[in-house]
Amino acid sequence: MSATANPSTNASANDDRSKEERLKDYLLDRAQDGEMYFKGKFISEDVDLSPKEIGALMVKLRDSATELTVEKWSYTGATTWRVEPA
Repeated sequence: MSATANPSTNASANDDRSKEERLKDYLLDRAQDGEMYFKGKFISEDVDLSPKEIGALMVKLRDSATELTVEKWSYTGATTWRVEPA
């Protein structure tokens, strides 16, 4: 097996940034035509993140993403998020 097959050993801050950017780009694309509602467990495969990672990143995006309005909408079995372009 070659050395390139091993996962990257970058600092976790860099990993979090790339995950946050990936999620933000996904949400910007999906909410382009208006608001969207979702649960992390239903988009986790699309963004290659766990529902737990999505939840943590959504809290960050709520405060930092100026291009999006992020709102914790409801909780029924899992958090439902409401996202729309700012």
